[in-house]
Amino acid sequence: MTSAFDDLLAANRTYAEHHALKGFDGIAHAGVAMVTCMDSRIDPLRMIGLEPGDAKILRNPGGRVTDQVLVAVVLGVTLLKVQRVMIVEHTRCAMAGSTEDELHERIAERTGTDATWMSLGAINDQERTIREDVHRVRSHPLVPADINVGGFVYDVDTGLLSPVAEA
Repeated sequence: MTSAFDDLLAANRTYAEHHALKGFDGIAHAGVAMVTCMDSRIDPLRMIGLEPGDAKILRNPGGRVTDQVLVAVVLGVTLLKVQRVMIVEHTRCAMAGSTEDELHERIAERTGTDATWMSLGAINDQERTIREDVHRVRSHPLVPADINVGGFVYDVDTGLLSPVAEA
């Protein structure tokens, strides 16, 4: 019986033949956590010169600091040796290029189902959102004062990060 995942499972078997992270301890060896968008144009580790095992990567639509992301950040900074938290949004992001209503309309057109009950997290002002998310991490009572938090915009066309906020 064939599966829609056969090609991916075959690729995984090839990957596993040379898997280099056996016995890895799971900490962030470079002391970095990155919150970024799920956009496939973003290669979080390589864009900052890191390798697997160096950082904790937290991805969601728009790269927002949600309640669940905050849980992961707290765990990272208290248990997994994270010392720097990067919040990285990006250019030409669907979440920043559409309103909440537009996103709901597109989902309804595609699925035939009203999705207005779901908060999607559209971003109206990217730099303001980044500053707010940096503040949200920095002001969390379980994030120690010695943790560095920065917010950036990643340009998907040039590959460059631009600083927006640091706390």
